Amino acid sequence: MSTMAVPDVATATVDEGFWTRNRKVGAALLALGVLAAVLFGALATDQQARFTLSETEGGAALEINGTIGAILFGVIAAAAGGALLAGVPKRWFTLVLGVGLVTFVLSFLCWQVSAAPEGRNFMPMVNIVRGTFILALPLIFGALAGVLCERSGVVNVAIEGQLLMGAFSGALFGSLFNSVWVGLVAAAIGGAFISLLLAVFAIRYLVDQVVMGVVLNLLAVGITGFLYERLMQTNAEKYNSAPRFTNWEIPLLEDIPVIGPALFRGNLFLYLGLLLVLVIHIALFRTRWGLRTRSVGEHPTAADTLGVKVLGLRYRNVLLAGVVAGIGGASYTLALYSFTKNMIGGKGFIALAALIFGRWSPTGALLAALFFGFADQLATYLGAIGSSIPSQFLAMLPYLATILAVAGLVGRVRAPAADGKPYVKG
Repeated sequence: MSTMAVPDVATATVDEGFWTRNRKVGAALLALGVLAAVLFGALATDQQARFTLSETEGGAALEINGTIGAILFGVIAAAAGGALLAGVPKRWFTLVLGVGLVTFVLSFLCWQVSAAPEGRNFMPMVNIVRGTFILALPLIFGALAGVLCERSGVVNVAIEGQLLMGAFSGALFGSLFNSVWVGLVAAAIGGAFISLLLAVFAIRYLVDQVVMGVVLNLLAVGITGFLYERLMQTNAEKYNSAPRFTNWEIPLLEDIPVIGPALFRGNLFLYLGLLLVLVIHIALFRTRWGLRTRSVGEHPTAADTLGVKVLGLRYRNVLLAGVVAGIGGASYTLALYSFTKNMIGGKGFIALAALIFGRWSPTGALLAALFFGFADQLATYLGAIGSSIPSQFLAMLPYLATILAVAGLVGRVRAPAADGKPYVKG
């Protein structure tokens, strides 16, 4: 009896081992590809789907018949899913998955663009790329703030509050002094103020860091909402009319097709955000400060025995994170909009998702932020061309992308070992 049970156990083990995460993702992608080829192909029209390389309908463009494009890209997405289901080598997983997701989106766009009313059946790629980066900016700054905190062992759920306080402070003081630079400094201080509270209560008084982050978000909403009603609503010209940073054009680079007009005709926040990603990545993985930060986030006791001042380093990094997030909040009020109540609208939590999706890496956080920014820009574009998809669903698109990325694509990730764990020196 016992000898006959062995093959059964072995078979069960093999069966359970077949459905790895990669194969489950492949099965889902295969289903999406088939859905795209059948459904999007049926809904698309024979009109040309035009993807222009400019900001308007004119000029050079990539064109494809809507029905053929929807079916073709759907088939490619299904093939990518089938490859993952069959079990491609792990080193090819990300590439094949990326091809599958991109072609699924292209199939969807062929349907939407070809079915748009005459005169609107084109997608201006310059505007799409530019809008993606603009909408991703607060996510980039917020995710970098999360990297600085969580690599140091402090959970930063207060990104939303830091962004909001930065946006409010930038608008208020930029208006009072009629200076974008004063507004920028004030925004950095506003974000650092929320971070200071997080640091004191989480590091000094050992308050639960997640709960403290939620409380600080509510505090930021309350303070900015109250002052907005008392000051900005009653006298917007004095308190809510901050000047804007102008766009800076970089010669030669701005002439690169699509990328040039989108990236090299940007404002300070765009260049600063990309520069910070590079600087923080190099500092985190190539400097003594980075080594100490990572050691404090992984094993603070061992770092302490080697002479690293764990609590002091955590305080400094959390405050620095607040400065970065505060500047990110100012990208709203010193470049795009006037301040309104709760104008961040959950972007801080999407930045937190970008941090996780990017695996606590500055470059990974950048790519994740661009993914969410594209979803946001896509929703705006579809609304502009009169898509048949309900507007309520389009408004949900960035948040659905967040859920899909974190729950479905990110897989099994490991946060820094000491993340969220208070350190008490023995």
